[in-house]
Amino acid sequence: MTVPQPQRRSNADRNPLNWLLLIPIVVPLLTPLFNATEPRLFGFPLFYWLQLAFILLGVGTTTLLFQLGRRRVTGGLRSGANRERGSDDVA
Repeated sequence: MTVPQPQRRSNADRNPLNWLLLIPIVVPLLTPLFNATEPRLFGFPLFYWLQLAFILLGVGTTTLLFQLGRRRVTGGLRSGANRERGSDDVA
């Protein structure tokens, strides 16, 4: 009886740029950044509007890395799912 060969994992998730995802995790943990009430933005203390800025930082970082990861994939089709469907369109 033959032993099936283990499937190799794709190295697509081992992009070194993925380390940049630590930025939106670590920055909000730096409490001296927002341990103040001034400056105020539209009457909101620093703590509140900086929390919203941290969300935007996380969304921006994730979007940037997603787009850079898509550009690294070569060969016409961008994902295996499209290859299975037989579709060349990527939504």
